[in-house]
This record gives sequence, C-alpha cells and structure tokens, in this order.
Amino acid sequence: MAWFRKDGSVDPDDTPTGQIAAVSIAEIVKQADAEKGTGAAEGASDTDVHPLQQVTVSSSGLRPEPGAPPPGTPATTADLERALADRQALIQMCLYALDRARSGGVVERLEEGLAAIGVQALRPDGERFDPARHEAGGAIPTEDPALDGVVAETEVTGFADHDRLLRAPIVTVYAKKTP
Repeated sequence: MAWFRKDGSVDPDDTPTGQIAAVSIAEIVKQADAEKGTGAAEGASDTDVHPLQQVTVSSSGLRPEPGAPPPGTPATTADLERALADRQALIQMCLYALDRARSGGVVERLEEGLAAIGVQALRPDGERFDPARHEAGGAIPTEDPALDGVVAETEVTGFADHDRLLRAPIVTVYAKKTP
C-alpha cells in the first residue's frame, strides 16, 4: 500500500508500521502548533519539551551509538540516569500531546500507554477535595451538606507516576450554599 504525500507524489516504501518515533511526534506537534495555531489549552502542561536525539535505523536494526558498550554489558549508573531522563522526557511529551488531542481515541490510547509504565490519569470525581492532591478550579453551590467539599467534576485530568504527583487535577468542588 502506498501513501500519498502533500505534494501528490507516492513512495511505495512509505508503508504504515503503526509506530511513530518520538522525534517524529515532537516534529508533528511543533508543525501543527505552527501551521494550525492549535496552541496550548487552558491548564495545559508545560510546553518546554525538547526533541530526543534521532536513532539511526538500518536494514539490520538500530545502529548503536559510537562508543556504546556491547550488548549484554551491565548497565552503569550513567546508563540508568539517562534511561530515567529519557522516560521523563517521553512522559512529558505524552502529557503535552494529551492536552492537545482532539480525538477521544487518541486520548484513550495515550493514557493506556502511560498506564502501562505506571503513569495513572487522576479523575477524582466523587472524592473529598484535598488541596494537597487537587487544584480547585471552581465551585458549584449545593444545599446538600453531604456534598459540601466533594469533587463535582474534573476539569483538567491530573497524572501521577506511581506515587509521585506529576500534575494535580483541576476540579470543580461542591460548596455549601450560603443563605
């Protein structure tokens, strides 16, 4: 199956794989923001996302970086620190993409991917408001004393990486109506 490019040309080697490199995603987001003016939504995560280094792919697979240790060599502290930094960069890029996603399916897939590595979406609807874990975005008056201080809805989804809060959810809270 061939894919048509914007200029109308066709490249039969341009077949879909279902996977997009992180560098490509960063470029796609940057281009979309520049061309279509998608900009950051209110409450969007920090846009300071730096593209990762490009990995060279050959017919034999990924090419190792010059000076890289041979496969099977135990990881060093520097290797582990780099892997953690790369993981954090990818998580931030996913949060950036989530804030701009227009499709429910895209949002769902990104959240599933993040959940697979321990990053959970936080939607505390129905829970007691906790200023240490939630950010109040508004209030809805209620006459029911049982609802006073309960999260009515999540305005902006929060995220936690295992037990570490990455972004507090912005919520609307029920507040007792004053006479």
